[in-house]
Amino acid sequence: MNSDTSFSFGKLPRLTSWWVIALALSALVFVLSPQQLPVSLYKLNLIALAAVAGYWIDRSVFPYARPRIDALRELDAPADAALPELEGEDVLTLAALPNHAALYFMACCMIRRAILMSATIVAVGLGA
Repeated sequence: MNSDTSFSFGKLPRLTSWWVIALALSALVFVLSPQQLPVSLYKLNLIALAAVAGYWIDRSVFPYARPRIDALRELDAPADAALPELEGEDVLTLAALPNHAALYFMACCMIRRAILMSATIVAVGLGA
């Protein structure tokens, strides 16, 4: 299912099993030690805020280098190679390869963003 298609009710959304596990563990914490539930919610809130902060730190520090999906669309674009029109001769045609520099740039931007977000989450998690 890609982002262009609408949600179908026949399939469960991604990470549904993790939501069920998290809710079951939260219920277990509530049964065993109900006073710890606000602490768990507080820590979850801190981690979520750290993820948002890491994302916006990446956007503000690197405004010129954002991971974009446009590089992936270049793979689907038709090749720009012009085919020669020669009659009576067998012509070997080579397909133009896509520009992989944009793909590598996008991959590096995504890895950089993941590292910044995870570092922010770890820093807030250790400090809380």
